[in-house]
Amino acid sequence: MSKLSTTSVDRPGAHKAPRPGHPDLPAPTAADAAVPDIASHTADDTPGRAADSTPHATADPLVAEWRKLLCVHASVSCALENELQKRHGIGLSEFETLDRLLDTGSEKYRMSELAEDIHLSQSALSRTVARLEKDGLVERDLCDFDRRAIFICVTDQGRATHAAAAPTHREVLERTLH
Repeated sequence: MSKLSTTSVDRPGAHKAPRPGHPDLPAPTAADAAVPDIASHTADDTPGRAADSTPHATADPLVAEWRKLLCVHASVSCALENELQKRHGIGLSEFETLDRLLDTGSEKYRMSELAEDIHLSQSALSRTVARLEKDGLVERDLCDFDRRAIFICVTDQGRATHAAAAPTHREVLERTLH
């Protein structure tokens, strides 16, 4: 099974050239364009898998359910990453960060709280925010009364990018989850 990440899904043989503006993310490949239909996925189309096994084959139904969930997450994340990058030039982590910031309805979001809400490590979020900041989509602001706290603020350009990308995000979710 592929490694799960909120920024990319590693696949054997995937092209690893960096994306323009996002050196830590691999460039999309032709294989990324096709999102697997997990309901019809069989062992016959998975190299190295026994012909009588399925992606979630196990004697334990709870483990099978977990594996199915992982498979869905990987498929949906990959589809979102590809479409957001192709159409809007941002990755899934960047979109999710903007989406969470704008969902709060407030001007500022504490970075440590944001990391918990979007399930990224502090270092992964820091890299994501750095990319957004470099592209002019967010700004960092130090807390006036606690210099250790950092707030993230969405810029007008960030709002515009989110507004353009949100329909793509929802379209991919609808296509892959329903």
